[in-house]
Amino acid sequence: MPRTIHKTDKPVTLEGFQAVVAPSKFGYSLAAIVGDDMVNKLDQERTEVLKWAESKLKNPKRATCKPEPWEEVSSGKYKIKFSWNEENRPPVVDTEGTPITDVKTPLYGGSTVKLAFYQKPYILRDGVTYGSSLKLVGVQVVSVKGEAGVDTGDLDANEVAELFGTTSGFKTSDPNVTPTTDDTTEEEDF
Repeated sequence: MPRTIHKTDKPVTLEGFQAVVAPSKFGYSLAAIVGDDMVNKLDQERTEVLKWAESKLKNPKRATCKPEPWEEVSSGKYKIKFSWNEENRPPVVDTEGTPITDVKTPLYGGSTVKLAFYQKPYILRDGVTYGSSLKLVGVQVVSVKGEAGVDTGDLDANEVAELFGTTSGFKTSDPNVTPTTDDTTEEEDF
């Protein structure tokens, strides 16, 4: 089954807990918010992906299809999640295509990135549970709320940089930290 690599043309926002550079006790993970346009493409593709999985099931009449790998969080906004292990870490690059190599620089929720990924069918070992999952190919960090992170995988850093091209924003060689303003600070009268 040929893979279609999906790319977010505009930066998407990371949402919630992120373990992009250093693994948590549960491994690596990334969650981001995408719009209707991306989910509509994924939904159409999922029909074909599931047909392939169904053709490989031991007993299709007893099979259970798992829900799609995205969840609606508000009208027209969907959370997509990715997880991976050390062996298939996707490359993470800055806006100039330079690999982000400092493992101590975390990506947090609120940072913006461009993603490249594909949808893959799966069948669990029980032979009756199936569905589709999303596999991350590469990440381009556009802005950081904190710092940013690094990984390598099927595509090397140069191929991921070529996939995304360059854009204005975060650069590993020239961090441009902008102080955030906190409107919730209360002043006391003395």
